[in-house]
Amino acid sequence: MQVTQKNLLLSVLGALLLWAAWPISPFTFLLFIAWVPLLTITDSCSSIKKYFGLTYLHMILWNVLTTWWVSNASLEGALSAFFANSLIMCIPWLLYYLTKKWINGALGTLSIIPYWLAFEYIHHNWDLSWPWLTLGNAFATHPQWIQWYEYTGTSGGSLWVLISNVLVYHIIKLYQSEGRTTKYFKYAIIWIALLFIPILFSFFIKNKLTLQHNKYNVVVVQPNIDPYQKFDISTQHDQLKKLITLSEKAIDNNTALIVWPETAIPFQTDERQIRESAFLEPLWEFLKKYPSINLLTGLEGVQTFNTKVSRYTRATFDNQIYYEMYNSAVLLNSQNIQIYHKSKLVPGVEVLPSFLSFMAPLFEKFGGTAGGYARDSATHVFSTLHHLFQITPAICYESIYGDYLAEFNRKNANLICVITNDGWWGDTPGYKQHMNYARLRAIESRKWIARSANTGISCFIDPFGNIIQQLNWDTEGTLKQTVAAYTTETFYTKYGDILSQIASFAAAALLLYTIIWKFKKRN
Repeated sequence: MQVTQKNLLLSVLGALLLWAAWPISPFTFLLFIAWVPLLTITDSCSSIKKYFGLTYLHMILWNVLTTWWVSNASLEGALSAFFANSLIMCIPWLLYYLTKKWINGALGTLSIIPYWLAFEYIHHNWDLSWPWLTLGNAFATHPQWIQWYEYTGTSGGSLWVLISNVLVYHIIKLYQSEGRTTKYFKYAIIWIALLFIPILFSFFIKNKLTLQHNKYNVVVVQPNIDPYQKFDISTQHDQLKKLITLSEKAIDNNTALIVWPETAIPFQTDERQIRESAFLEPLWEFLKKYPSINLLTGLEGVQTFNTKVSRYTRATFDNQIYYEMYNSAVLLNSQNIQIYHKSKLVPGVEVLPSFLSFMAPLFEKFGGTAGGYARDSATHVFSTLHHLFQITPAICYESIYGDYLAEFNRKNANLICVITNDGWWGDTPGYKQHMNYARLRAIESRKWIARSANTGISCFIDPFGNIIQQLNWDTEGTLKQTVAAYTTETFYTKYGDILSQIASFAAAALLLYTIIWKFKKRN
């Protein structure tokens, strides 16, 4: 078989292995060898142009096979995301190719580790962020393997995967060049140990969780409203009535908190006049009837201004009034109102990066928004009546940002509430992956999670990543759970994603060293 044909097959094989390993597949263990084909291509490909083509094919296939369900919301938007995200994901591999070409030995071979970890860190922290395919996310369905995420977060899982793949690649090279020598068996034993020691370590982690209280229950509501119809003004009164009725059926004297899903109140509400809104009058009557209860709900918010206050501010047609729109979480009770605006916005759908503003008309054709939602500049912890719960409000896919949610926990949050829609994609792996990723946040923070999803999956997750109760897809109902408020601060929530930060510095130093080495060779 020709080298070109072999490399093409390896590129496809690598993508298939990653897809087969991803949640909700039971074949997670394939992740430990999934990148061996791409590592092999790096050795045999003599042209960086050909290498880029093969890497891009690999990334495109991985993205499409794993997140094809995004196209159910917008085909054009999904295609744009697939092509753009795949292009960005090629960057660490191109750097690896150049470093390995110019620097021989272990340093060149190992360089993919800091390059990829640095890429994942950057991809969590810029306007085109889409960290859905962070390698460490793939262990979400196996919380018993990764209890040590309370120290490392998902970057620890990514590191585990990368070291395994590099080691397997090295073992194969040894076998091809030397056969079954002592050195070959030594590295094979090291690889087996690498696979099982982190899992064994998880079973020996003992947590002494500091308890604030373990008496009050939380109710999550799953109204199961079609996301494409919920913004129809003619149905919104009935939607609100449905949410209130479902809540009343579940609460009791120990209920401290009710959680409704993202944009459960889809009526564009002036956030400065929430109490005065005639539309929300039934809601205030409900809270007046139960004065000890707190309600956390999603809300489509708006504020008006006399002038432009940020890059998200838009003007009306006559330029007399400026306004901003928000995807908000709101905590309501008989005494006060607390508001948090979603900060991690979905690229293209909810925000357009400033450097792509020239593409605004095209973006809107694809179902996105040119001005986008405005975002909060800081995290806000919600405090319930009598300080029973200090809540981390995670809106939609904010729950896949471990380091970001850790900022809330550093402000003494003791409960994570995830409010999401998840109905845009239909009955696909998308909402299942999203729910499972929340289990990682529970382990990292050692906090309970109450998750309310419009069409499912609503659930409770304990501090060890175990699902305690859940409502399945396309089901209307409520869940009630006595929830412990733990104030424990883990290493990860205290110090953040140190591992990725170290890897980023290492990647920058390695790239600089590679450039200097190249110039020395040229001279």
